[in-house]
Amino acid sequence: MTAAIELIGITKRFPGVIANDDVNLTVQRGEIHAICGENGAGKSTLMKMLYGMQSPDEGRMLVDGVEVELSSPSDAIARGIGMVHQHFMLADQLTVLENVILGSEPTNGIGQIDFKAARSHFAEVGESYGLTIEPDDLVETLEVGERQRVEIIKVLFRGAQILILDEPTAVLVPQEVEELFRNMRELKANGATILFIDHKLEEVLEISDSITVLRQGKTIATVDPKDVTAGDLAELMVGSELPTPDTTDSTVTDIVTLDVDGLTVLDDDQRPVVDDVSLRIHQGEIVGIAGVEGNGQHELVSAIIGTLDPASGTVQLNGEDLAHRSVRERREAGVAYVPQDRHVEGLLLEAPLWENTALGHQTQRPFANGIWIDRAGTRERTETIRERYDVRTPNIDVSAHALSGGNQQKLILGREIMSKPDLLIASHPTRGIDVGAQAAVWDHMRTARAEGLATLLISADLDELIGLSDTIVVMFHGKLVATLDPSEVTPRTLGAYMTGASLDGDAGPPDTNGDEEAAS
Repeated sequence: MTAAIELIGITKRFPGVIANDDVNLTVQRGEIHAICGENGAGKSTLMKMLYGMQSPDEGRMLVDGVEVELSSPSDAIARGIGMVHQHFMLADQLTVLENVILGSEPTNGIGQIDFKAARSHFAEVGESYGLTIEPDDLVETLEVGERQRVEIIKVLFRGAQILILDEPTAVLVPQEVEELFRNMRELKANGATILFIDHKLEEVLEISDSITVLRQGKTIATVDPKDVTAGDLAELMVGSELPTPDTTDSTVTDIVTLDVDGLTVLDDDQRPVVDDVSLRIHQGEIVGIAGVEGNGQHELVSAIIGTLDPASGTVQLNGEDLAHRSVRERREAGVAYVPQDRHVEGLLLEAPLWENTALGHQTQRPFANGIWIDRAGTRERTETIRERYDVRTPNIDVSAHALSGGNQQKLILGREIMSKPDLLIASHPTRGIDVGAQAAVWDHMRTARAEGLATLLISADLDELIGLSDTIVVMFHGKLVATLDPSEVTPRTLGAYMTGASLDGDAGPPDTNGDEEAAS
């Protein structure tokens, strides 16, 4: 049988690195095929070449047995290949239908958009693949899982029979993952071929028909999921056992580091996006916040670090009010921050590593000497971070852009923890990084916790929240609606709280208005 995709001897070089080194990959028509590997293993580069975003330096690509050269996404779409990116590319103010046809609008004889034909084709696609969604809903009103469904419909609308899904479950709660997997099985049953990248190995084993593992740009193995375990896959990927975030010994003290009381943040329309939130974090404690993205977590973090002004409420660090302090003053007072988007908020991608280690701390030693940047001190600190946090780089003069996602994250985490803060705000600290880098991040966070660091952890990885946290609070529609013991909760029940499904059940939302037990 002719394979849907066959990649033979694919090699791709960038300055100073070989991203793909003689990679071979065969994907059969109508199968779900997972691609696994560490950050920097070459997964994304390989998929970008298959989607025409980059071109291989060597090797051959065959689609349905025909050798092709894909020099743009348009070429890939013409060959029936579509890609759903991890970060959705949707216009919030447009309807579902308008987003689906954007850039591929059917027109009538006088050049006008033929919405009747578009609506008819939209309905056909949805019915054929079991992807039901209301075409006239505004995208801004949709949940995360529904937005992902729109992205899938968008590529199917353009005639794709081969779908590439990049980290499709990264921002989904367990119930949404189950829905996505139902959609993927329906797509497969209707003849679609699916390639997907995923770091969550248990999910890979559940949904895939075949799994190809890449390591350091090379094809290591293609295996049947029935024949391997998550531990086996981890060993193929990184040469070690599958790490877990589990924390056992409690290090929580009675000393309150962060005290948030009655915090309310309004959006541009004067609606509360953070609604009367109160919580406390003690020295040596990790408090995890669970919530579907868009329920106020980002605004809560912004109000604590000082990039958003609250309408009411207080934020105290070690008993001192931060209300009138700038971001810089809060950082100097002991607030460290690992942002949710390391590229946008955490790094200057074109700057060398030694400059990046000074970001946010450039007024303090060893980065500053009076009003001047201390170049020698900055370089020395960067070398220390490189060694202690295992940031894999040929030298500290390379740009941050040259590092893999895992190494970028270790650099940021090292920069923040080595500043000796009192409070660490870690927002999605392991998003989009491989199991090896995950294990390193978890180890460093556990060590810092044992040394007395108070941590506010925001994560979409529910196993991470349950494993690392001493207490979990759930945020829903801007409110803290539940406080849960990680030792007594499962990802599924936590997901039910996050979507509001458990709020009328037996375990109703406890009082979270700042008493000692609210988040401690």
